Amino acid sequence: MRFTSARRGISFLSSHCRQALVAGFGVAGLIAAAAVAAPAAASPLHASAAAKPAAASANRLSRIRHVWIIELENTSFQTAFNHPKSDPELARVLTSRGALLRNYYGIGHDSLDNYIAEISGQAPDFQTGQDCEYFSRFLQFGGETFDKWTKYGQLSGDGCVYPKYVGNIGTQLTARHLSWKSYNQQMGVDPARDGTTKTAHGPACGHPKLGAIDETDITGPANDSYATRHNPFVYFESIIRNQAYCDAHVVSLTPLARDLKSAATTPNYSWITPDTCADAHDTPRCQNGAKGGLVQADKFLATWVPRIMRSPAYRQNGLIVVTFDESGNDENAAACCGEKDSLGYDDPSHPNTNEPGLFGPGGGRVGAVLLSPFIKPGTVSTAPYNHYSLLKTVERIFGLKLMGDAKQPQVHAFGADVFTRE
Repeated sequence: MRFTSARRGISFLSSHCRQALVAGFGVAGLIAAAAVAAPAAASPLHASAAAKPAAASANRLSRIRHVWIIELENTSFQTAFNHPKSDPELARVLTSRGALLRNYYGIGHDSLDNYIAEISGQAPDFQTGQDCEYFSRFLQFGGETFDKWTKYGQLSGDGCVYPKYVGNIGTQLTARHLSWKSYNQQMGVDPARDGTTKTAHGPACGHPKLGAIDETDITGPANDSYATRHNPFVYFESIIRNQAYCDAHVVSLTPLARDLKSAATTPNYSWITPDTCADAHDTPRCQNGAKGGLVQADKFLATWVPRIMRSPAYRQNGLIVVTFDESGNDENAAACCGEKDSLGYDDPSHPNTNEPGLFGPGGGRVGAVLLSPFIKPGTVSTAPYNHYSLLKTVERIFGLKLMGDAKQPQVHAFGADVFTRE
């Protein structure tokens, strides 16, 4: 989603530390954000209360050894699931085969902050909330409310590319000798545009140079719909500063079919980003002129979800998660799981912005569908979950330390309401 919030921009520039940050990076777009007109009134901010989910047994979670996350774009729950004629594969077929999470929420607006939250637990800051048009380093600063880290592991500061000491699910898995890959459709179509390197398995590690403009943040040619902002792993120096490591783990979509052929070649954790046509981002038309929106996302799911479900790794012990980053309407900033606005950068769960959702505390209700041998077909959960819940679930599955806002006690891993089959 592309949007600029005056309210957020003004509060950002009112802080002397944030003024210094802008001066240091010379990001003219941040200053311009404070000059636009005031936004319209926000929509209702908080989800209705729901029962706390019953915890899934540790044994049930630990039996899952392969996870696939397919991230779609900019669609509310009502649009995705209440009008199944537009996306029958997602709204009818997949929900009938797995679990529908009716009260699953994004954690912010625009896109990138949601992606980063899902793999690290780091909450939005000003620049990630604006999709990081400049690929700038995250600058840690303190002295206002939090000196450095908050009690929930949030790093105080602002920027895009996090320093090496900020963790993410990829480096966590590597430390536990578990495998992972991020598969990104159309990455590498134009290395001059997306910064990919050439490897034996195809293009890899696509991102701008530090401090440069992200050329993929603007409309690309008809045959190239890769967007860096939908590839969260390249926003961590612990990954991109090691070229061989990044090349091995951040790849195009091409190797996925080959990797699925055996459990031994299938990563324990697979992140899958369709291009901006296939993820429903481009609407009403894709860059190649085809009809955009959910119809394209449905085609992608109808192609790839059955392939994954036929794989040996899925049949043994797999879990597929399909969700959307955010609702697609910045004024739909509803949240769950204790997320709330703050006034003075004083909330330990989001110290770098007062309104993670631009107009409120969240990214709106988006829903999610989960498929697994450990889920009874047709399961429906009304428990409140969000992107931090997804991260917490993955960390529980693989026995990893909780990161960032996944540490919050009101954020729950997916429970027995989701994993309904032993």
